[in-house]
Amino acid sequence: MKKRLRAIYSGRVQGVGFRATVARIARKLPLEGLVWNRRDGRVELLVEGEESAIAQLLRGVGMTPVASGIEYVHTAWEEPAGDLRGFVIAWGKEPLSGC
Repeated sequence: MKKRLRAIYSGRVQGVGFRATVARIARKLPLEGLVWNRRDGRVELLVEGEESAIAQLLRGVGMTPVASGIEYVHTAWEEPAGDLRGFVIAWGKEPLSGC
């Protein structure tokens, strides 16, 4: 069953290759989504796919060198919308949530 997860990473997550790392891992999995820098210094991830693939992504990110800069991750499961295609790094994207 498809799931949708929104994760917001806090800490030293901008300017360290965090988005590229997330995208590299996500593109190896059957996932669709996007990751972008927020104006407040955090990074937001929106991803859709099987729960096991999403869990693999989160574990994979947690095992990379950029994970050392993560101070906190806020996650929220949402209803899948089927509106995501591929996995992209979004540039200048406005936050989609109030988190």
